Amino acid sequence: MITTALTAVAVYVATGIDYLIILILLFSQIKKGQAKHIWIGQYIGTAIIIAASLLVALGITWLIPQQWVLGLLGLIPLYLGIKIWIKGEEDEDESNILSLFSSNRFNKLYITVIFIVLSSSADDFSIYIPYFTVLNTVEILIASIVFFIMVGVLCYVSYRLASLDFVSEKIEKYERWIVPIVFIGLGIYIMFENGTFNALFSFLI
Repeated sequence: MITTALTAVAVYVATGIDYLIILILLFSQIKKGQAKHIWIGQYIGTAIIIAASLLVALGITWLIPQQWVLGLLGLIPLYLGIKIWIKGEEDEDESNILSLFSSNRFNKLYITVIFIVLSSSADDFSIYIPYFTVLNTVEILIASIVFFIMVGVLCYVSYRLASLDFVSEKIEKYERWIVPIVFIGLGIYIMFENGTFNALFSFLI
């Protein structure tokens, strides 16, 4: 049991560390009452990834699309990054930049966070699926509980880091550049790693 729990911690750290910078950016700009949306989005997104990985581990592979299709989710952070870049330059009040995450079709911040988590899930699937295949029912339950505990730890650490003066001051000073660059880079990376660009080019040629 202890071995399973420690292994689950290592597995989550290996995959969840990717979200740290994104969560710090979000937490550094939240307004009163918005923190819960980030927590909810991270938990729901993680639950979806765990459930999908379990289904694939059980042999239900048709539920997961081809990898290049999964990479299309990278369009979401890419879209958000471009949107923030353009509208951030138009808006004199930089404190409103976070509202761009929760406008239009992404009208709830937690929904945006869910999509960001899912769009970054390719590495998660590649690790979770083979990991779950070697566990029995009790071990899967323990690992899942550990994963959810680690989501809370990740969110808390990100929140505390974002609340540090030197971190928040740097982000506030350069947020007009940092936020869109991180999201655009994330979107391109997700699409590249999943072979989405190659697949799309092959359709066009």
